[in-house]
Amino acid sequence: MVTNYYKLLLLILVTLQLGGCAAVAVTGVAAGAAVAADRRTTGTVIEDQAIELKASELIYADDELHDNTHINVTSYNTIVLVTGEAPSDEMRQRIIEIVRNIEKVSSVHNEITIAAPSSFMSRSSDSVITSKVKAQLATSRTASAMATKVVTEKGVVFLMGLVTRQQGERATEIARTTGGVQRVVRLFQYVD
Repeated sequence: MVTNYYKLLLLILVTLQLGGCAAVAVTGVAAGAAVAADRRTTGTVIEDQAIELKASELIYADDELHDNTHINVTSYNTIVLVTGEAPSDEMRQRIIEIVRNIEKVSSVHNEITIAAPSSFMSRSSDSVITSKVKAQLATSRTASAMATKVVTEKGVVFLMGLVTRQQGERATEIARTTGGVQRVVRLFQYVD
């Protein structure tokens, strides 16, 4: 793993010497490094992105859902986490059915609460918590930031990813001890 980082660093330094398109190249290298560190196949990463995009399109094509709900759809290894708020159980179930019927979805975790859509302030607070957890994961030697997806909704942190049990335990401990976190929900798939 360390040699991969040295190779990446060398590639970035060489790219910087090329001038003109350095920013574009460095961004591409960083994205490539993230995909290389991800345990999902490139095809699965693309499938996950397509699932998220398709779910958003379908949910927001429904005017009633678009106008009355706040929904986040996160796919990792074709397992989908749906979070947010819907004002009725009927709307919540409709959203989950939409997501379940998307091609390639293997399972769905329904974490939609029956409530009015959350405020901008609440969503901003969740974004801060997510950023703090990700930053701590990135500096941990035993948790894998690249293999862990972090989603926060109303102070509840959801952890997804393909991790070893040790990485999962460490990521959970990091999330639990982060300020503002109310609860941690592990949705990991273990590779050991």
